[in-house]
Amino acid sequence: MILAKLTEADRYTALHPLFGRAFEFLRNTDLMTLSPGRHAVQGEQVFAIVEACAGRTRAEARLECHRRFIDIQLVLEGVDEMGWKPLAECVDPATDYDAARDIRFFNDAPASWIATPPGSFCLFFPDDAHAPLVSADLIRKVVLKIAV
Repeated sequence: MILAKLTEADRYTALHPLFGRAFEFLRNTDLMTLSPGRHAVQGEQVFAIVEACAGRTRAEARLECHRRFIDIQLVLEGVDEMGWKPLAECVDPATDYDAARDIRFFNDAPASWIATPPGSFCLFFPDDAHAPLVSADLIRKVVLKIAV
């Protein structure tokens, strides 16, 4: 898991061959004009999901993980207080893995909470369980999905 400002993204491009394209999209796209939903970036290898919704409480948020995609979750408006826990420490699955949606949920409590302000992103790898969209206010963010 990585928390950083978008202005610092270049230091992470070497971690994955598609991160350069992902960060280029985040820097060079007017993200505030994108409607909620899915947007193509580079075929099925990199795509964006724009979310604009009311936040939920910590108690309502469930840890989730993905096997096929890395998440770069950039907050545009509001503060998203994302929960995190190493996947290896999650012991109470709420669902089986859904391959079609690339997601599995857990009942475990996060080990920590990361307050992510506008202009910052959390980067979650497949071994990071995370519980996003926690806030008392509205959150607008873009989630880039990068194929592992």
